[in-house]
Formats: sequence, structure tokens, C-alpha cells
Amino acid sequence: PRQTDNVLIDRVVLRIKKLREAKGITLQEFYNDTGIHLARIESEKRDLPISTLNRICKYFDTSMSELS
Repeated sequence: PRQTDNVLIDRVVLRIKKLREAKGITLQEFYNDTGIHLARIESEKRDLPISTLNRICKYFDTSMSELS
């Protein structure tokens, strides 16, 4: 159900944020490189289309399974 989805989304978003910070990439740099508004994703913790999540994973050279 929806609550389970929210827990998963929160976990994935937190891992993306930690990965971004560990690599020293700012939200603006990420946006400039990808066109993805990661700030919105990090702050609103909203649903991520698989295609967007895939692009984020490619950018950070990681897999979707490593984020969940």
C-alpha cells in the first residue's frame, strides 16, 4: 500500500542524497549535468518515475537495487 511506498521512496531519496553529498556534487551541478531537479525530489520525497531513477543511477554509476 501507499505507506509502504512512502517508506521505500524515503529510503531511496536518502540514499541518493548521501551519494550526491559523498561525491561532493551540489544540487545545481547535478541539475546542470542531468536536467533533473534533484532538489525537488530530495525535499518533496515524491514518486520517482523509473526512467528518472535510471538516469540518476547512471549518473552516479550505481544500480537501482543498490538504492533500495
